[in-house]
Amino acid sequence: MRRWLNRQRSLADVALASLGRRRTRTMALLVVYALVVSVVAAVMLYAQAVRREAGRVLAQSPAVIVQRLQAGRFALVPDTYAEALRAIRGVQSVEGRLWGYYYDPVLKVAVTVMVAPEGSAHVVQDGHARVGPAVARAKGLSAGGQLLLITTARDVLRLTVDELLPDESAVLTADLILISAADFRALFDHPAGFYTDIALSVANPAEHRRVAEKVTTRMPDTRAIVRDDIARTYAATFSWREGLVLVAFIGVLAAFALFAFDRASGLSADETREIAVLKAVGWDAGDVMAMKAWEGALVSAVAFAAGYLAAYLFVFYVPAGPFDGALRGWTVVRPRIRLTPDTDAFQVATLFVLSVVPYTAAILVPVWRAAVAEPDVVMRG
Repeated sequence: MRRWLNRQRSLADVALASLGRRRTRTMALLVVYALVVSVVAAVMLYAQAVRREAGRVLAQSPAVIVQRLQAGRFALVPDTYAEALRAIRGVQSVEGRLWGYYYDPVLKVAVTVMVAPEGSAHVVQDGHARVGPAVARAKGLSAGGQLLLITTARDVLRLTVDELLPDESAVLTADLILISAADFRALFDHPAGFYTDIALSVANPAEHRRVAEKVTTRMPDTRAIVRDDIARTYAATFSWREGLVLVAFIGVLAAFALFAFDRASGLSADETREIAVLKAVGWDAGDVMAMKAWEGALVSAVAFAAGYLAAYLFVFYVPAGPFDGALRGWTVVRPRIRLTPDTDAFQVATLFVLSVVPYTAAILVPVWRAAVAEPDVVMRG
């Protein structure tokens, strides 16, 4: 074993010396190689981080959400439904929710307006509001300021801003405005005795889908949405957007693939002479191929490490630029979030294999052709 390790170290030393003699070409290849790896890695890292962030958010959402359908369309839920839902076995608590979307004519974007649950620390008094950080930035609001909303009846609803919701909760609250139930009904002309939907808390996670089935069986005009289904929808959406961004870079990836294949599949005159000299001094074909395999592995491994590190820093410590809009969507009230640094071992291994192995393998075919030929034939070209 020790002898084999010494042999591999010697081969690696020769490979490094060979790369050093072609310093300019090697550096150009490394830069292009690392740039392409960093683009792909950045998209994968960002999509993975956003999926994980969405999973953390959804972990705090209701186990089952009950909506009422009328003629196949979303409708308000009478408060009498809440009593019927409490009677379903497995349901721990029932909460009627008031929320909706308000189109702001100034920002030209829809924001979320919601009534905080009873007993919450964010319950708002009549005539007051709590505002999310992105809405506050877009409208220039501060604590103690006035928030003006246009009601369905075209009246002006004046609200005093009690506080701005913290940036730490921006994933959930960036575009949120919290108001009282009375102000909510005045804003949207929402009838008393009706909820937007009803949230159910189920103690046993294994019973979520079973409770949803009971709800739709007892109340045929309702739709029960399980938290796991929402999580899968988010994951599918981010995966689709991840693929869309990678498709946008397909031209760059194809150009690099052609460049790398052309570089790996053809030997320069200097490399050919180098192989001939090695054969002349006693190296066999296996030694030459092993040395060239080390050469290709070193180039691709260094490029992968540099590209992945650059992508990691770009995604988690620098604003992610175009990936942010492509993967999270475009909006005036975009939350400012700092993604939690995280990596997926399977994702790293997959990217490593796809970026290192093909280039290393492509080198071996032309090297084998030169290695099995007689040195004098190779030297004469």
